[in-house]
Amino acid sequence: MCLGIPARVLSVEGNVAILDMRGVRTQADASMLAVQPGDYVLVYAGLIVQALDSKDAEERLRLLAEIASDADA
Repeated sequence: MCLGIPARVLSVEGNVAILDMRGVRTQADASMLAVQPGDYVLVYAGLIVQALDSKDAEERLRLLAEIASDADA
């Protein structure tokens, strides 16, 4: 099973976006979508594949955190 991870765009330079992915800064290919700082996106294998509204992104992040805490228990 593959999982896309929600992230928030911090900056964009050309086709590369710097993202905040659950507290970790990383970069992703932004050539498929026009994104700007503050946008929430779905990232799969280093590629931004979908834009998310903030409410949806926050819910997905909450669920991922819940899954991670259950796995640690």
